Amino acid sequence: MRRVVVTGMAGLTSLGSDWATIVGNFASNRSGIRRMDEWNRFEELNTRLAGPIDDFQVPGHWTRKQLRSMGRVSRLAVAAAERALDDAGLLGDASIRDGRMGVACGSSTGSTDEIKAFGNMLLNSVADGLNANSYVRMMPHTTAANISIFFGLTGRLIPTSSACTSGSQGIGYAYEAIKYGRLPMMLAGGAEELCPTEAMVFDALYATSLKNDTPHLSPRPYDSGRDGLVIGEGGGMLVLEALDHALARGAHIHAEIVGFGSNADGQHTTRPEQTTMRRAMELALEDAELAPEAIGYVNGHGTATEQGDIAETLATHSLFGARMPISSQKSFLGHTLGACGALESWFSIEMLNSDRYVHTLNLDHIDPRCGELDYLSGELRTMSHEFVMNNNFAFGGVNTSLIFRRWQ
Repeated sequence: MRRVVVTGMAGLTSLGSDWATIVGNFASNRSGIRRMDEWNRFEELNTRLAGPIDDFQVPGHWTRKQLRSMGRVSRLAVAAAERALDDAGLLGDASIRDGRMGVACGSSTGSTDEIKAFGNMLLNSVADGLNANSYVRMMPHTTAANISIFFGLTGRLIPTSSACTSGSQGIGYAYEAIKYGRLPMMLAGGAEELCPTEAMVFDALYATSLKNDTPHLSPRPYDSGRDGLVIGEGGGMLVLEALDHALARGAHIHAEIVGFGSNADGQHTTRPEQTTMRRAMELALEDAELAPEAIGYVNGHGTATEQGDIAETLATHSLFGARMPISSQKSFLGHTLGACGALESWFSIEMLNSDRYVHTLNLDHIDPRCGELDYLSGELRTMSHEFVMNNNFAFGGVNTSLIFRRWQ
């Protein structure tokens, strides 16, 4: 079995598209959440909060032909992939096009403008707005397919459209593909475009924040005053390589992936299960051949929903005890759904390498029903660790856990 390292990382968020800018905003307690007055026309949608990327621009060198098959979610994914490849020193390299590199990527859904156009056809019997690329822009694997086509990748294509674990499953499955010798390089991650339909999904479950007049005060993961989640958007991608392949080409190594665990609750589509959450973490530890004591920090899923926060933290406490530091960057960016697992993995590696760990914004009063843990709040904390864990949990009962090791 081969060791797997991260040689490229990039992402796009409502607080920036490079780590220096993003961590500066984290340190300043700046929120990426704003009021969405453009949603006022949806009278039955209660929330007006989201974390949009207001300044995203399509790169000027992308051609019209390349753009035809890409809705916004694919554009976010491809932009993150391009930056990650550049960071890895592989952008434009012939080695990524000869079958040695694949892609594992997903989103909760394809671009919803195209879904709307197909819905209009069913409702009104007209095909206005539909063309040969409409399905490609809305299909569940649109991000993975567009990345493969844009960069000419002919290795494995693994779609991981599993809602909030799309990005972390992409990284995990890419890691396994390399670990077990199927190919030496993978692009891995996830993306999500902002859409009011996704806010409505959680609104219908009474799970969205209604702090519409104070967007900077929500979401509030793990806080007793939480009132629900906030939807965000973004894209995150990592370049993974077999260690021997990376060393042979003199690549800069950001971190090593040493463990991945994934399982299913097998009980309920939306209610989180503490037992299987813990088991996913145990599977990652077993894969890494580590004891729980080795993990120095857990990047929590932390959506600011009551059932999710409580189940996740009780599961984490039951495995690691009260000493475990934990935080959630969703407090700054909102829940980026298919992108969160990739973005939070990127953040975890940056925190691991800088010894500066991001706190949970708006965490003023820890919910006493949550598991007893070392909750990071107020400001960034300086710590030094060798291993960190990133956890994500999704509708459908999907659980993932990734472990990253500091590269010496």
